[in-house]
Amino acid sequence: MGGSEGVGASSKQFGVTKPISMAGPSATDLQRTRELEKFLAVSGLYESKDEAAKREEVLHRLGEIVKSWVKQLTRLRGYTGQMVEDANAIILTFGSYRLGVHGPGADLDTLCIGPSYVTREEDFFYTLHDILANVEEVTELQPIPDAHVPVMKFKFDGISIDLLYASISRLVLPEDLDISDVSVLHNVDEPTVRSLNGCRVADQILKLVPNIEHFRTTLRCLKFWAKRRGIYSNVTGFLGGVNLALLVARVCQFYPNAVPSMLVSRFFRVYTQWRWPTPVMLCPIEENELGFPVWHPGKNPRDRSHHMPIITPAYPCMNSSYNVSTSTLRVMMDQFQYGNKICGEIELSRACWKALFEQYSFFESYKNYLQVDVVAADADDLRSWKGWVESRLRQLTLMIERDTFGKLQCHPYHHEFVDTSRQCAHCAFFMGLQRKQGEVVQEGQQFDIRGTVEEFRHSVNMYMFWKPGMEIYVSHVRRRQIPFYVVPDGYKRSRLSRPTSQVENCKSFHNEVSGTEHVERIRKRKNNDGVDVRGDAIVKRQSASPSEDRLARHSSLGTGGLSVEAVSDRQELRNVECNHLSNSGQDELDRTESPEAASNSSVITSVGSSEDTGSVTVAGCVEESTGGVEMMNNGWFEDSTYGNDSVTLVKNIVASGNEVFQHELQEQFQVLVFNFFLIFCFLCYIFY
Repeated sequence: MGGSEGVGASSKQFGVTKPISMAGPSATDLQRTRELEKFLAVSGLYESKDEAAKREEVLHRLGEIVKSWVKQLTRLRGYTGQMVEDANAIILTFGSYRLGVHGPGADLDTLCIGPSYVTREEDFFYTLHDILANVEEVTELQPIPDAHVPVMKFKFDGISIDLLYASISRLVLPEDLDISDVSVLHNVDEPTVRSLNGCRVADQILKLVPNIEHFRTTLRCLKFWAKRRGIYSNVTGFLGGVNLALLVARVCQFYPNAVPSMLVSRFFRVYTQWRWPTPVMLCPIEENELGFPVWHPGKNPRDRSHHMPIITPAYPCMNSSYNVSTSTLRVMMDQFQYGNKICGEIELSRACWKALFEQYSFFESYKNYLQVDVVAADADDLRSWKGWVESRLRQLTLMIERDTFGKLQCHPYHHEFVDTSRQCAHCAFFMGLQRKQGEVVQEGQQFDIRGTVEEFRHSVNMYMFWKPGMEIYVSHVRRRQIPFYVVPDGYKRSRLSRPTSQVENCKSFHNEVSGTEHVERIRKRKNNDGVDVRGDAIVKRQSASPSEDRLARHSSLGTGGLSVEAVSDRQELRNVECNHLSNSGQDELDRTESPEAASNSSVITSVGSSEDTGSVTVAGCVEESTGGVEMMNNGWFEDSTYGNDSVTLVKNIVASGNEVFQHELQEQFQVLVFNFFLIFCFLCYIFY
């Protein structure tokens, strides 16, 4: 039988340990593999021959441009005619294209290697940038010189390209340059090492797996799975292409004779049991006389804080997943468990491969979210501005974990959403919030994240290329408040329509439920998940230079810790909102969701409440045990819940402590009436 030990086994050991199993596939495993490959093809994961030819043409054209660029610089620097003739630059690929697992429309990761006298700062980001800007096929050109790995992003004839640059210590580059040779790292800086590392790591991965084709099919499958399950995004703290490639390659080493259907199943089996932060390594970590820092938690204190170390196999060995946080690791482990469960059902013939790739329902998985709206003057500004904001979302996750001592966990969603009804350039990101599982809840416990959001705003405001019109808005929304442009079909729930007229005495959030149902929901929120998140409904960047950015002035008012601002500042913020985010006065009422809907009022919300439909919060009312009532400085209350008709403003209403007491009496009275009604019905049933 094909599953016997040692069938087709290679005598060479791959990896730092012995294989877990040398078993080969059974007839059933081979059949499942054929079904998996067919599913991947039907799902459109393979590009056509025409698309492949177009990529090759684009690479050839880009190679000609950089060669011409280097020759031009060589001539301007006064080198001899022979030197100009020999001057050369090389375009190499890395990432999914070099590994052979790219699909239709995938980005093309490229590296330009040039001679020692051609610099990154001046020659690459200025001279080559200007040359590319004048190429007809090049669009959306965006230089990012201050990134961890400096990069120039653009589209060439419709194909998205990330172009890195590495200047090595050679005057003339041969066409057959061996990038895996450690000599290319002599006399170069760390940004150059990181730029070269992509190509070197890809080559090493292909050398360290027992069967390249099985590795490629498995990796293609798991990349698709990770995207469908919402955990494919290195920038927000999840897994990127390199991380997944290393994880898959290690499973291939564990099971050298397994076919893709077996490897996919073993992938989930291995990593649901993996004891992080034990590192995943394809080969021993090499230390070299060149002296570049390598991942070593014994020597480097910073490396000890890494939650999910996945180590690159090429010198200098680094942790490719340093972006992973406690929250994102929790989300990934949940998804590994999901994958393991589905694969178990597939092996028992109780499910097909399609079940593994079900789209993750992000907006039905949490009851509370942070919405980060990004606005710019035009599409070009938005492209660079949103890229910067997205790169900082990981920091917001870390800040929230830090300030709540890990009790409030975040799930940043990698996808961006666009409201096409807006006239201004706009997009939005979302982050799910929930209390840490198993955490003991104290009555009245709250998380005040206003300072955290303010700190995040300031870090975003440090953007080097900020322009007028670039703004960021951070607001808390419940699941029921998710805007319709994000979930066109709406959150599937049965509830009565929220009134949009004026609300008296802050009672509007009681209108959806009545009697014991409402009291039961209040009790559940208090006793079961009574943890509050407190944060500004809107924290945003003014249309001014970063140095002139104004801090919101906070003062404490009663037990609610209310955020109060001067009327003039509030009016100025309203004016900015109207200028950048409103189309018209009527549009303000018709819009299902907008960043300005809650203005700058404080929002207190229950995180992880057991009944979402009963946990509506109106800014200006405290639902839980604070026992206080919040009021904005000018006497306006704003409904932070976006229902059918967006915003409700209530003017000049001040609810006293007596009114809060009356609410409690009214609730008890409703319970009493309902109980009498039940007794009456029971008696009627008996006697009649």
